[in-house]
Parts: sequence; structure tokens; C-alpha cells
Amino acid sequence: MLPTPLPDAVRAALLAPMVDQHCCGVRRDDTTRSGFEQLIGEGGTPAPPGTTHFDTPAGAAIRRWCAPVLGLEPHASATVYLSRRAELGAAEVNRRLLRGAGVSAFLVDTGLDVPGLLSPAEMGRLGSAAADEIVRLEQVEQDVAEAGLPAADYAGLLRDELAARAARATALKSVAAHRCGLGFDPSRPSRGSVIAAAGRRLADPKSRLDDPVLVRHLLWAAVDVARERGLPVQFHCGLSGWGLSGLSMSGWGLSGGGLSGVGIGHLADPALLTGFVRALAPLGVPVVLLHCYPYHRQAAYLAGVFPHVYVDAGPAVAHTAAGSAHVLRELLELAPFHKQMYGSGCHGAAELCFLAALCHRRGLARVLADRIAEGEWSAADAARIAHMIGSGNARRVYRL
Repeated sequence: MLPTPLPDAVRAALLAPMVDQHCCGVRRDDTTRSGFEQLIGEGGTPAPPGTTHFDTPAGAAIRRWCAPVLGLEPHASATVYLSRRAELGAAEVNRRLLRGAGVSAFLVDTGLDVPGLLSPAEMGRLGSAAADEIVRLEQVEQDVAEAGLPAADYAGLLRDELAARAARATALKSVAAHRCGLGFDPSRPSRGSVIAAAGRRLADPKSRLDDPVLVRHLLWAAVDVARERGLPVQFHCGLSGWGLSGLSMSGWGLSGGGLSGVGIGHLADPALLTGFVRALAPLGVPVVLLHCYPYHRQAAYLAGVFPHVYVDAGPAVAHTAAGSAHVLRELLELAPFHKQMYGSGCHGAAELCFLAALCHRRGLARVLADRIAEGEWSAADAARIAHMIGSGNARRVYRL
């Protein structure tokens, strides 16, 4: 599976079980070809007429690497692959691919308001791994907003609900990048401004949270809870994740469930979080920058500058597939080795969970082999770095 000869200790470290420090559930039922292609396409939308999402780096990698897991020859055609997938059924496909990922623990973001996704417990059971929940902050706020309370009670109920949800979580996560962008005022909003904004919010409680005052309030309330509980706060950054175009994904029941298009482009650059990250530094709350591509170099810099900032490459590893070494190499240019973690960022298709793990191992193997060949790192250095990124850092940060 690894593409290059490596010392035994490095190979063992790369092949050891990893902690997937951020993923979402995969779909538990079968789907049509159109539905499956929307799952594996980074935009979550159909391919243009006359084309297919199998003609992408991830699509080609599925035919190469996932096909043998389902009992097919490498490079099976898309038609043969999908026929075999249907023959086995979703439960067996999920079991094979999730276990094949070689993951010892899944940290599962449950904030996607999408029916038919596996719960953390189901992900763990099918993947023969431990599993814990990551609480999506905006989903908690949505529940509070729809509770029918007066604006004066909004902040108190939100705080109580965050504390209750955090009691059974391993991390809190925000998608502020895709609601108002990451360049928000990093200061705590005043009580009066929160009540005024809550009044506007509660006039239309089913709308999606995008008020910068309430986003800031939500983040600071989450920081207070995270500090009490010893939890990290994750931030979705960069362009990774479906629905950034705001388009419907009704092909598999995702209509209305994707992320708002607000965070597209420069507003999702993690460098915009610098002020907020700096404000959190005295509090000791770990900040985990998720995905980040194509701004992973900015994220690597923040991880190098601030002692409480961590980073992963997320779904870019699966979607770049054979090119994953390039992304990982750029993270390793600057981010401290003890600040990088593995996270698949997968959602919907178990193939993406399997591919992310495989492409992480293969891509990192190439980078480590180059460092060893150049005499920059010893084999012991490379093995330690592979272990830290694959599981050690996550176990420390999330107290697993």
C-alpha cells in the first residue's frame, strides 16, 4: 500500500491505526449513480451533462483503491464498481471501507441536518473503532432559536444548551466561515447588542444564523464552555465541504442541508481568524483549523505562531488523491509536527473515509522518504512524526 521503500519503524508508524479527528457520518442506505456521484464530488452537485465525477482525482482513486476492497480488480469501470456496490448493499460496503481505513477512533461532527447518515455509534461499530461526538455550534443555536423564547432569555438558554451538549462531546465546532466569514470582530459583543440581535433573529427563527453579532456571541459562549470542559474548538476553514455553492443536493436528501455560500473565497481564509485566535491565547482553549485548503499554508503559519492552534488537511487529501503528498508537504514546510493531525473530513460516502486514510499514508510516506533520503530526518524522526500526526497529537489534544 505504501508507494516507496521505508525503514521498518517508519512503515509501522504509517500503517498503525489513526485517529480521524474530524469526519461526518456516511450514508446508511443505497443510492443511485447520480446520488453517489454527488457524494464523491467536492461540490455536492451533479457533473455537467455528458461527464462524470469518476473523471476526477477522487473518482479515479475510488476505482483504483476502493474497488479491491469490494472484491473487484483495480481500475474497475464505474459501472462495474457501482453494480458491485449495489450487490453488496450499503451496510457491507460501509463496513468494509470504514474498517479498511485503519482508524482506531472516529470523532464525528453531528451538525449536518441531513437524514440517513450514520450516528457516531454506528460509525464506530461498523468501523470497529471508538467514536465520539463533535457538537456543531450553529446547530445548537438553531435549536435554541426555534424554542420560542423571549430575546432577553436567548443568551442564557444558549449557554445552558451548549453546556448540556458539551457534557457528552469531545469537541465543539463552528462553520462561521460559511455564515459570516472569518473576518469578524474578535471582541465579545455587549449584552445589549446581543439582545437586540436576538430580537431580530427570533422574528424569523427558522432562518440560518448569519448575524455577525450573534455568531460572535455563540463563539464566545462556546469558548467559555470549552474552557470549563477542557474541550478544543474546531473551525471549518477553506473551501472544503459540500454546498459551498449554495446549490441544492436533493439527489440524496441534502436539499437545504449544505453550507451557505457566504464562506467561499477569501472570507474562509484562516488568517482572518488571527485576532480571535490571539484573544483566546490566554484562555488555553485549543483551536483546531479544519481542512483549510487552499489556505493550508496560512493555517500552518498560525499553528507555528500560536501555541494553542492545530491544523489538519481534511478532505483535500482524499480529493487530491495521487497528489496528496503535495498538500502534506506544504503543511510540513512550517507547521510544527506536534500541531498537525489527521482528519478525513469525510461525509456521505464511506469511500472518502477510506481514501483519505489511504492517501494520507501514501502521501506522507513520500514526504518522509524524501526527508530521509536527503539526510534531513533520521528514520526515528520520521517514525515519530508519522505517529504524532496519525494519532498521538489527537489523543493528547482531545484527551482520548
